[in-house]
Amino acid sequence: MQTNFTPEQLRNPAVAESEKILRKCVHCGFCTATCPTYVTLGNELDSPRGRIYLIKDMLENGRAADEQIVKHVDRCLSCLACMTTCPSGVNYMHLVDNARAHIEKTYKRPFLNRLTRILLAWVLPYPSRFRFALSAARFGKPLTPLLKSVAALKPMAAMLELAPKSLAAKSSYAEAGIHEPKEKKKGRVAILTGCAQPVLAPGINEATIRLLTRFGIEVVVPKGEGCCGALVHHMGREEAALENARQNVDVWTRELESGGLDAIVITASGCGTTIKDYGYMLRLDPAYKAKAARISALAKDITEYLAMLDLPAVERATGLTVAYHSACSMQHGQKITRQPKDLLKAAGFIVKDPAEGHLCCGSAGTYNIMQPEIARTLRDRKVKNIEATGASLIATGNIGCITQIASGSRLPIVHTIELLDWAYGGPKPGNFRKSN
Repeated sequence: MQTNFTPEQLRNPAVAESEKILRKCVHCGFCTATCPTYVTLGNELDSPRGRIYLIKDMLENGRAADEQIVKHVDRCLSCLACMTTCPSGVNYMHLVDNARAHIEKTYKRPFLNRLTRILLAWVLPYPSRFRFALSAARFGKPLTPLLKSVAALKPMAAMLELAPKSLAAKSSYAEAGIHEPKEKKKGRVAILTGCAQPVLAPGINEATIRLLTRFGIEVVVPKGEGCCGALVHHMGREEAALENARQNVDVWTRELESGGLDAIVITASGCGTTIKDYGYMLRLDPAYKAKAARISALAKDITEYLAMLDLPAVERATGLTVAYHSACSMQHGQKITRQPKDLLKAAGFIVKDPAEGHLCCGSAGTYNIMQPEIARTLRDRKVKNIEATGASLIATGNIGCITQIASGSRLPIVHTIELLDWAYGGPKPGNFRKSN
């Protein structure tokens, strides 16, 4: 794609990076076939190619974002299916992130939209606040039909609909400390506690720690880690995201230098995609550039790490048929497609691939709150394809997908690691039944 940025514009690092990305696009349109919003809405401006044109026009002309571009960029799930499809290597992820940062700086959103985004950024990255909000949500649930009748309040209604009826107790596994291996030590990893996951599904990290220590891996829950930054990053709150990244880089660097780390294990693939991008995000910070790159190189999805180990044979194969839902952040963001399914098969499960597995379930961080109608359409399409496999349950590697799919499916859904822990001697996952 030909661009016409001025030398002065290109002195801005974000604009210069966007220009390099734009020049790779050849207008081929392959991305439209795999874009969930284009497939759903049929609007060229709701495809990656259409958004690229809008972003190019906005940045080249050095103008503030307007209502049209905000509408279509907000509808982007950041599922990154377009990057898997693109034959030209267009880094749409970094381009749309730059566009969102520009929107955040130059566009004043309507009051209720602004308030909702502030609320999400203030609550979701903080487990204690999130727990309190979910506990309070049960008092607001009767208001859901009323909120859904007002367009600007539909995100509030979506929040109440997604809130579980009950919460698990706080887990001691989320507290800072060291979990010693149950046999001869073979390795040492840090584990990301996360924000929403320890509140919604503490059993995921519990299963991870049990399984790893059973295999001789020492697991460190570092003191002082926080949100990975993905939530605010995708809202265009660039500085807040970078502060989250710096905090975690410092925490994990201390662990790396004090006791050594073979990996930083992540059990939420949405977080993993962001942490693996820390090196890029902090590339302009001389104090953090090298440290962030080292941390990104250590980041591994739990299935990615387990696939590197010499696992023992399973003694009690269940023979259960599992539909594996590959989260977008897993298959498109991290390019991890084979390892989760191979591990499940080796553990004695029969694994089914749903049709249209490349399409997003509609979770996408806070997308199912901010764009509830599109998210619901995508969820129902995903659930129909999953249930058509005839599987007994669903496995996936991302808490957002678990919450989204569970809200529309009759099948139980669990994290892949919970099934692996069960197969290798751990307890049966508690949420084989629906949890909300």
